[in-house]
Amino acid sequence: MQFGGPELLIILIIVVLLFGIGRVSRIGGELGQAVANFRKGLQAGAQQQPAEEKQTEKSE
Repeated sequence: MQFGGPELLIILIIVVLLFGIGRVSRIGGELGQAVANFRKGLQAGAQQQPAEEKQTEKSE
């Protein structure tokens, strides 16, 4: 099941009516920050992983 433009617009209108425009914008900002922090965590984990592998090889 795919959503087209009109369906997404109706959903957006319902969300704005339920929560109000101020709260929706705040939620959007928080969601953006969460995605950015998740990406940073992935990058940090990818950089840390090779260092952990080298330590494991040395101890064997």
